[in-house]
Amino acid sequence: MGSLHAPIDAELAAPQTPFGSVTLIIPTFNEAANVAELLRRLGNALPDHLPCAVLFVDDSTDDTPAAIEKAAADHPFPVSVLHREVAEGGLGGAVVEGLKRADTDWIVVMDADLQHPPHLVPELVGEGVRTGADLVVASRYISGGSRAGLAGTYRVAVSRAATWLTKGLFPRALRGISDPMSGFFAMRRSAITAITAVTAITAVTAITAVTAVTADALRPLGYKILLELAVRCRPRPVAEVPFVFQDRYRGESKSTAREGLRFLAHLASLRSATPLARMIGFGLIGLSGFVPNLAALWLLTGAGMHYLPAEIVANQAGVMWNFVLIEALLFRDRRRHRRWADRAGRFALLANADLLLRIPLIAVFVATFGMAVLPATALALVTTFVLRFAATEALVYLPRKAADSERQPRS
Repeated sequence: MGSLHAPIDAELAAPQTPFGSVTLIIPTFNEAANVAELLRRLGNALPDHLPCAVLFVDDSTDDTPAAIEKAAADHPFPVSVLHREVAEGGLGGAVVEGLKRADTDWIVVMDADLQHPPHLVPELVGEGVRTGADLVVASRYISGGSRAGLAGTYRVAVSRAATWLTKGLFPRALRGISDPMSGFFAMRRSAITAITAVTAITAVTAITAVTAVTADALRPLGYKILLELAVRCRPRPVAEVPFVFQDRYRGESKSTAREGLRFLAHLASLRSATPLARMIGFGLIGLSGFVPNLAALWLLTGAGMHYLPAEIVANQAGVMWNFVLIEALLFRDRRRHRRWADRAGRFALLANADLLLRIPLIAVFVATFGMAVLPATALALVTTFVLRFAATEALVYLPRKAADSERQPRS
């Protein structure tokens, strides 16, 4: 195992500009074997002039909270533990809970397994102070950095693929961030709390610029909280410092196939955060619905059913396909406002009403406006698509009024 320590630069130990206060937010899940060593190294690395507090947000099922409390007795900085009985949002959700409680100038997020070197904490904050950056990311992919601690070729390949995918999906939001998968970064609290989030928007509302959001508006899914913050808050400017990703001190990695699926769902949620993006996704999902529709039609007619009732039944297969994908990819954050059966029924009603509306609309375009059949059909398809998208947002997924929203959330 490589060395995890490095001497603190003399200029960093006595900066010309005050650092400001810092909260270290450390999400934990069954890290009892690592927290004592982590706190020891933090105590050795953090300079006395840096006003600092450590907050563990814990989702553990073992004795991690007790291990933290025991190790904290000898720590020179305040250490507290917030244990969550329900691990909503995974490790990213744990960080958001920490953000809500932090009242310092800077917030540093790091893992508890010592793959993030504690001696870099003052360097991250110092770089932000020197450059005026709102966000400073510890990167494995700039000069001086390394992903050496990633175990095996498979994890290296997955990490690189995830990095390329995220930078391809969010080129503007991630400009200047070479390692959006990093879980080690420092951020000014002011970049997170500058404005109040908009909680309800109509399907035709355009949002052109949002520079920061409150912690309540963050919706992480899994452990990639930096991606959530960078895309939703758009902190600028951004700086980076290199770091060598270390071997895990003790225990096993929490990266699983399930976390990978949550990451993909998180990407879809972030990518569909605006009405225009949701409309495009709605259209693409609608096109994919032709596959189950035609497959069901082939099976039903092959079994001897008349083609007219077969068309009606097969259309429901496409409707349910679309509903499942839309629930998972476009409106994941809005499902709690109505029961599943209510959402499914409303969605199916709107989808079938689309068919009933399209025919008379084509007749109006042809008879009243003198359009040819093909352009009239194309215009009717576009019109009913926009209407169905707007109705789906407003009648199926738009949050209810305040009186209803205070009820118990339903999944």
